[in-house]
Amino acid sequence: MTFSTWPWRHWREERGDAIALRLDDETLSWTALCERIDALAAGFQAQGVNPEDGVALCARNRPEAVLAWLALLQCGARILPLNPRLPATLVSELLPGLSLCHFLNLEADDHYGLAPLQLRSAPLTSPCDWRAERLASMTLTSGSTGLPKAAVHTCAAHLASAYGVLSLMPFAENDCWLLSLPLFHVSGQGIFWRWLLVGAQMAVSEHPLAQALHGCSHASLVPTQLWRLLNDEQPLTLKTVLLGGAAIPAVLTEQAAARGIQTFCGYGLTEFASTVCAREANGGEDVGMPLPGRELRLVDGEIWLRASSMASGYWRNGKLLPLTNAEGWFATRDRGEIRDGKLHVIGRLDNLFFSGGEGIQPEEVERVLVQHPAVNQVFIVPIDDIEFGQRPVAVLDAEPTLNMAELALWAKDKLAGFQQPCQWLTLPEEMKGTGIKVSRHQLMQWVNAQLKS
Repeated sequence: MTFSTWPWRHWREERGDAIALRLDDETLSWTALCERIDALAAGFQAQGVNPEDGVALCARNRPEAVLAWLALLQCGARILPLNPRLPATLVSELLPGLSLCHFLNLEADDHYGLAPLQLRSAPLTSPCDWRAERLASMTLTSGSTGLPKAAVHTCAAHLASAYGVLSLMPFAENDCWLLSLPLFHVSGQGIFWRWLLVGAQMAVSEHPLAQALHGCSHASLVPTQLWRLLNDEQPLTLKTVLLGGAAIPAVLTEQAAARGIQTFCGYGLTEFASTVCAREANGGEDVGMPLPGRELRLVDGEIWLRASSMASGYWRNGKLLPLTNAEGWFATRDRGEIRDGKLHVIGRLDNLFFSGGEGIQPEEVERVLVQHPAVNQVFIVPIDDIEFGQRPVAVLDAEPTLNMAELALWAKDKLAGFQQPCQWLTLPEEMKGTGIKVSRHQLMQWVNAQLKS
């Protein structure tokens, strides 16, 4: 799909009365949605938002956040979505290097010295012209050290990402995808742009997941969420689920299939506007092969990528810093192998460490531990050890009922001796749900502080 105007205006012309957005308290057609966007965009323009301006948007997933995002896009703004749970110290350190003009905070009164914006309607003015190549979003990602980086995507890159994913899985105009992931995360933006590409329906709800999914055909979930939904035995309207975030047991996908739900899994990066490789989830540990518009190379075991969905660069001090190397590829620092024509992501090159002469790839251990039904997320990090050089420590985000000693016993016959964690710790609250991948470097610092205290 090639748009000659803003996608929502295109769909208004094509089928203005069709449902576009399902909210908790109302349903908006494409015509009604455009009216809301026009009024808010005019309000932002009246407050000084101009094309190419950088705007921070701090909000959880709520109807106002989606409408604000659409209106800011129609102003031609470059949007930096921020998780409300990000520490104020981190935000204060980040913002000066990102060349921002305005701050729309839907959760608090903090604006960090930027011009504050309000959700305010105004009479319609001329919208900014649609340009697919205009910079549209700045999404925070993290490396192993240092501050998070802001990967900048154009509208065209987001739409290319959406096209690739929807070439694999069905999503039609009468389907509805729940915005089940936050817009400050690239996976949430993936849902947003798939909706716009197809002109289908998107649901935005602040209700608990099971209630929010009522009437939805599509969702992006982690395996533990799907487990709970299936085991709850409540009626589900789901037809398709894109799974991510952890190993996906075959028994889960089989149980979903028995309920008429098709499941998919994949491999994605913030720099590539979400999913790069994907396949139908039916057991196995591979992530399929590149979707249309993506290319893959393995160089000395490292995954190199390029794609039409790739970010234009990292934004720093008003400039775009290139992502690609001298050969025009993005070197991911991920280890990979091609087996039987499919990509297996082994782990991060940066994360490998040795214990008693044995190499430990943290991600391999994590894939085992996360299969425990009470474990939501797990990280393996090394600590220095006089005898072994280094030993693994497990840091877990788990259900409150989980007993660490019982988990260690459960893992005993599933991991090699050298892979067995020597300590089991609980992930601190401040590292959860920030929308940025947990920095292993910071986690190692925290673990060392805990074990020394």
